Amino acid sequence: MTRVLIVDDSLTMRHHLREALAPDPDLEIVGEAPDGERAVEMTARLRPDVITMDMMLPGISGLAATEQIMAQHPTPILVVSSADREELFSTYNALAAGAVEVLEKPRGDDSDADWPLRLRATLRLVSRIRVITHPRARLDGRVAAPPPPPAPPPAPSPHGGGLTVVAVGASTGGPAALTEFLRGLPTGFPVPVLCVQHIAAGEQFAVAFSDWLAGQTGRDIRYADDGAPVGRLGGRVLLAPPDRHLLIRDRTLRLSTGPPRHSCRPSVDVLFESVAEELGPQAAGCLLTGMGRDGAAGLLRMRDRGAVTFAQDEGSCTVYGMPREAVLIGAAAHVLPPGRMAARLGGLPATVVRR
Repeated sequence: MTRVLIVDDSLTMRHHLREALAPDPDLEIVGEAPDGERAVEMTARLRPDVITMDMMLPGISGLAATEQIMAQHPTPILVVSSADREELFSTYNALAAGAVEVLEKPRGDDSDADWPLRLRATLRLVSRIRVITHPRARLDGRVAAPPPPPAPPPAPSPHGGGLTVVAVGASTGGPAALTEFLRGLPTGFPVPVLCVQHIAAGEQFAVAFSDWLAGQTGRDIRYADDGAPVGRLGGRVLLAPPDRHLLIRDRTLRLSTGPPRHSCRPSVDVLFESVAEELGPQAAGCLLTGMGRDGAAGLLRMRDRGAVTFAQDEGSCTVYGMPREAVLIGAAAHVLPPGRMAARLGGLPATVVRR
């Protein structure tokens, strides 16, 4: 039996949530909190297996409640949020604070038909994740994390020139891990960083992610454009757009609607494999926290082609799934927290690719 705490100030939304969960006898609602203070108190008292969390609450916000819960009584949290801009940014802050996943609230249109099924499936999945304690003061950038200890950079590959592209893949827990990684890169890092972040909540949530991540890191972050030459990207951070694979072909960025890999589009494997074929030893690959195995085979391909490869260590992962698969097959030459990955990459010689 999975014990669920519902947190929402709307009676109507709490009714929707109760109705959506009712058909599943393995999901038991143990309490309902109409505000953030009671959400924190009921989590401590009831110790639910999973929480549905609204962001816009009276009293302390859903974000503040998430921070307190993850600092005091870590519990898997599914953010159930609307897609307006203010709430989107709060949602990503909650994900960076330790919430596991986000599901958009019903829209009141035809897309609502399968919403109860998606809610139940997501709650069952989220409830199985072993979450970690998060120190609240560090979560939203109010107090910076201590810098990673100095470490010698990996030796450049003997098979080719300097670094030209960094490819990064992340899924569950990715917003926090990507933030740490990008903050750890040196100012003026001249190499483009291509990122695939799995976001299951829908296109509106995904589109806002670049703005949120730019605000968290102070870097030039945008969604990738089809046809952009790699040699003209500079030190930009480019994200795979919603529902599009991102890859490199003929030293040019390409977006694809090809079949999903591991049920994912964009797929980390698609990006990593293309980088391995195009740039080989002139690339680095970093596989961050996430469920499943997307990216592991692609990271191995990169390592076989001479790239420098990293996987996130278990202790810093929200979900040690994708990085674990990479470690098991020998794809990762280095297993480190995201900040230390970035520090090592900052010490590698860089080369600008020209068409």
